[in-house]
Amino acid sequence: MAGVMGRIPVGSRIFIDSCHGVEFSGETSNSDDFVFEFFEVGEGSLDSVSVSSGNTDEFDDGEENEISIDHINKRKAFWESQHQLLHTTLSRTSSMESKIRQATKEALRESQLEGVVCVCRRPVIGGCRNCLLKEIADRLRNAGFNSAICKSKWRSSPDIPSGEYTYLDVGHKSSTTQVEVRVVIELNFRAQFEMARANEEYNRLIDRLPEVFVGKAERLRSLIKILSSAAKKCMKENKMHMGPWRKHKYMQAKWFGTCERTQSQPLPQQLPARSKKPKASMLTFDLLDMLPSLQHFTAVEVV
Repeated sequence: MAGVMGRIPVGSRIFIDSCHGVEFSGETSNSDDFVFEFFEVGEGSLDSVSVSSGNTDEFDDGEENEISIDHINKRKAFWESQHQLLHTTLSRTSSMESKIRQATKEALRESQLEGVVCVCRRPVIGGCRNCLLKEIADRLRNAGFNSAICKSKWRSSPDIPSGEYTYLDVGHKSSTTQVEVRVVIELNFRAQFEMARANEEYNRLIDRLPEVFVGKAERLRSLIKILSSAAKKCMKENKMHMGPWRKHKYMQAKWFGTCERTQSQPLPQQLPARSKKPKASMLTFDLLDMLPSLQHFTAVEVV
C-alpha cells in the first residue's frame, strides 16, 4: 500500500481549497510547487496497528465482563447468606419458647372461634388489634403465663421520626440462672417487613417469616438486623430511597423502645343479677304503709 508525505513549512496554517489545492497561511500554491516523497508502508505494519486496537477493545470488554460476573457472584452470595442466617435464627428455640408459642396458637384459635368483641369507643366489627392483644394476653395469663401488653415509645432523632407501638410479651425465670427472660409475641410479624416494590430475592426472604413470632428478645434483635440489611440491599438494587421507618434503628425501637407494661384484669364471664326493687311513687308511699291499718279500720266500721 502506498502513502504520501509532504514537507510542510513550520509555523504555517493549513487550509483546504477544492479548486486550487492546498493553501497555507500567507502563501498559496498548487501541489506541483512542492516536492513530495513517496514511501512504502508494509502491510504488516497496518495490520499490527489494527490488531493492537482490537486487543484494547477486547481487553476493555473483558474487564467489564469480569466486573459484571463479580457483581453477580457477590449479589448471589449476599442473598444466600441472608437466607442461611434467617433459617438458623428461626430454627433455634428453647422449650419455654415452644410452650408459649403453642399456648399463643391455641389462644388465637379459640378467639377466632368465639370471636373478639371490640369494647372501644368506636367498635370494629370482628375486633380491633388492641382488643385482640388484650384477649390473647388474658388467655395466656389464664394458662399460667406472665403475659402483658407492652406499649413502646421513642423520640425522634436525625435518623428516625418518633412513634409508638403495641405488642405482647411474657416474662419467665430461667430454671438454670433464675434470671427473668423476656419472650416477645408479635401477632403480625411478617407484615412489618413487607414492601410493595421489593425485588424477588427480598420477597422470598420475607415469605419464610412466620406470621406470628414468639421468641426471646435476643432472637428478635438478630432477625431485625438480618431483615434490615436485606431491605437496605433491596432498596439500593432498585435505586429507591429507603424510608426512615424501614431503617434498622426504627425497627429496633418498635420492640425495644421505652416500654410500658400493663396487665389488664379479665372481665368476669357473667355479672351477678341485681335484685329488683319495687317501684313506688312518692305520692303513694305513705298510703302503702298505712294500707293494712286502713283495711282493719274499714272492716270495723262495717261491722
